[in-house]
Amino acid sequence: MNNLRLKALLGAGCFSLALIGTAMSSAHAGGLERGWYDIDLLFDPAQVTGELSGTYVMPQRDLKNAKDTDPSDGTLSGPKFSTSARDTESYWVPNAGIKVGMGPIDCLGDYSQPIGASSNPGANWAGAQSNVDTQVKSEAFGATCSYKTDLGKGQFRFIGGVFHEDVSGFKEQLVAPLPSPLLGSGIGRLDLQGDGWGWRAGVAYEIPDIALRGSLVYNSAVKLDNLSGTLDLTQVPGFINPTNPLLGRVTDVYGSAEVPDSVELKLQSGIAPGWLAFGSIKWVNWSELQSIPFCPTSTQGLVACSTTSPVRATSLDLLYRDGWTVSGGVGHKFNDQWSGAAVITWDRGTSTGLSAQTDTWTLSGGVAYTPTQNIEVRLGGAIGVLTSGTIHTSVSKDDGLTYDNGYTADFGNDLVTALSTTLKVKW
Repeated sequence: MNNLRLKALLGAGCFSLALIGTAMSSAHAGGLERGWYDIDLLFDPAQVTGELSGTYVMPQRDLKNAKDTDPSDGTLSGPKFSTSARDTESYWVPNAGIKVGMGPIDCLGDYSQPIGASSNPGANWAGAQSNVDTQVKSEAFGATCSYKTDLGKGQFRFIGGVFHEDVSGFKEQLVAPLPSPLLGSGIGRLDLQGDGWGWRAGVAYEIPDIALRGSLVYNSAVKLDNLSGTLDLTQVPGFINPTNPLLGRVTDVYGSAEVPDSVELKLQSGIAPGWLAFGSIKWVNWSELQSIPFCPTSTQGLVACSTTSPVRATSLDLLYRDGWTVSGGVGHKFNDQWSGAAVITWDRGTSTGLSAQTDTWTLSGGVAYTPTQNIEVRLGGAIGVLTSGTIHTSVSKDDGLTYDNGYTADFGNDLVTALSTTLKVKW
């Protein structure tokens, strides 16, 4: 067997493992990103391949020196309201897929959870008027195919597919700190659900003899024009503000948003027998999510629902900027059964001041064990730094208005860790 062919065989095994490290290091990326979209199983050379993976991410973002800056509904200070809070919770990122090859055509069906959020600092801190408990989840099912044709020394692929995404979640805020629990908790809750379709298109070029592959894939935005839910203010009695007809009741609300579009470039190449170098650059259009207003359903079609609308019931003020993720690493195959990889990733924070999503640096690594040609087990880990910053007011690029969470806070460099496992079976 010549050296070029040896590099291809050894490099391919390392590459499949290296992707696990990349997935972990970007699992706590900016915006609402969790697992995002991953179609790399489409390139597996086996005729039929199934893969099941799970990543457990443990971010430890702590807010400090929190100060209530909006006394209109009562100042959250004193011994009852802490000046510090844990802003993040641990979470799972599952992924599953099956790929089938039929001559020059490969098709992949997959399940993922592209976006999500989990934060539960509670009601007894100085920023509770902004966040008591926030949970967002998504589920996406996709179908992606590629067509291969010979080009030069390698093969060129045309890639296309569709996916359906369902997004749901809720957010609780301390609308008014009440003097007695007999009057209610003072917490308001917004529940939402919506779904939509997206599509993807891309190209790839491969030279298997030197384990070279380059791919460029665009994922469209998923329009959530049917966002609907309820605003529950039953725990906020009407006498707090008699001019607000929404207090003390549950109101059906509607709105619209989108899961943003993205572009990702991935490159890999064998660099020596048993060694592979790889990297990627991804852009996500998170800046499309600024202030998302919600209005009573009873006003739909009568009055436009906007951030300045007189019928606006509430809004989700995100004011994100675009996200960029850059990663690079190397993989090595030690023998026919064991291989390993290491990846370093930088993710540009999407916060413009209203959140604690600053830049993240992550180092990931792992090993793959292949007891037979048909089974592969991968284990990986990651450790990273969530960089420091402050929470303050911010100006929206959409309407030029200044938005305020109602509190300010500081945070230092915090730790994020992750563990991942994957089972791949080939037929």
